[in-house]
Amino acid sequence: MSFIVLRKKIEPYNKKIIMEGDKSLSIRWALISSQSFSKCRSSNLLMSEDVINTLNCLKKLGVKIKLTKNFCEIIGVGLNGFKYKKKLLLNAGNSGTLGRLIMGLLVHAKNNIKLIGDKSLSKRDFLRVSKPLEKFGAKYFTNFGKLPIVIKGTNTPLPITYHETRGSAQCKSAVMLAALNTKGETIIKAKKSRDHSELLFKYLKLPIKIFKKKRYDLIKIKGGKKIPALNYKIPADISSSAFFIVLTALAKNSKLKIKNVNINPSRTGVLTILKMMGVRILQKNKRIYKGERVADLIIKSSKKFKPINCPTKLNSSAIDEFLLIFLVAAKANGISYFKDLSELNQKESPRLKWGSKILNKIGIRNVVTKDSIKIYGNPNLKIDKKIIIKDFLKDHRIFMTSVIASLTFGGEWQIYNRDSINTSFPSFLEKIELLGVKPKYS
Repeated sequence: MSFIVLRKKIEPYNKKIIMEGDKSLSIRWALISSQSFSKCRSSNLLMSEDVINTLNCLKKLGVKIKLTKNFCEIIGVGLNGFKYKKKLLLNAGNSGTLGRLIMGLLVHAKNNIKLIGDKSLSKRDFLRVSKPLEKFGAKYFTNFGKLPIVIKGTNTPLPITYHETRGSAQCKSAVMLAALNTKGETIIKAKKSRDHSELLFKYLKLPIKIFKKKRYDLIKIKGGKKIPALNYKIPADISSSAFFIVLTALAKNSKLKIKNVNINPSRTGVLTILKMMGVRILQKNKRIYKGERVADLIIKSSKKFKPINCPTKLNSSAIDEFLLIFLVAAKANGISYFKDLSELNQKESPRLKWGSKILNKIGIRNVVTKDSIKIYGNPNLKIDKKIIIKDFLKDHRIFMTSVIASLTFGGEWQIYNRDSINTSFPSFLEKIELLGVKPKYS
């Protein structure tokens, strides 16, 4: 089993880095482009396992894809245009985004399709997607609500009314993609969550109406309209950037600039929370690119961190970054409290439990429940022992969070499953090395 060893804190640095494309946008670009009647091209597409699995699934569905070093080209087959052999097997790998969203595209599937995933994805809940999608008329035969799933489409999908209560952009987006294949208007009342799908629909001038309420969004979609070409330079991923934001904030006398980062408000909860805790983050060169907000981020080391009683309204917009936020709370002068985080345990691993476990390993007192954590910060935290991180269901964010902890808190860390980063951020360790770190690889 592959692992790395890190034995000392990171040295001060002043650097600029370019981050790969946003994973959520990369997957959505590919899925929506497959439904176009045109040739679609993207640059800065994230070449992670999740995105590669997306392209492989589309190829199996009869979509022509050309991939080079500089761009990816998809020739769309149009709505309900997939052509594939009987008893088709699609593998979503580790990607919940791919697994759940592609179920929405397959409401019209003429022949049965079996959807599988890796060990981690196969433990996650898929009833949250299959139940609303079945209202369109398709059938989803699950393994007690989990993968593998056999999908049996319908020739005449009907529009539905759907109330999304979890704040899951994946559930919402799956229904939105299914709605494209219906005749009539689908209505979605959704707890606020990431809105990448809505912005792409609006940019493509698809018949979508969005009414933003205080506690939810009301979305109305009319299906059946042809989708035009979507040519897209994917902005940098803020979730990947967050590792380097926290690294720089916790490091000594350091400064970092990350260019062209997606700062969609439904994703920037991590920036808001970190600023509330005293992290110095500047946004420069703000602009709108095809519906998405983009900016260059400048981060400087912080000497003091404030504890936080984290507002729950920020949870959905920071759901993938809480493990990193917990590291900042570990250095805060006081007690931080985070609640209503049950969705964290619906990720690749039970992340709330793992957040507590990492804090315990570095000597930070914490109290964790099924949906909350209280962290007793220690501004003078120093580690002088060996720490081993393993058996975390190959969750890429556990691996990368552990690397950030080792480089900022010290100690000797042996961190397993380094190949897990291929899921979302294959160049993570390369970028760490660009900042002067030399891990020992085994």
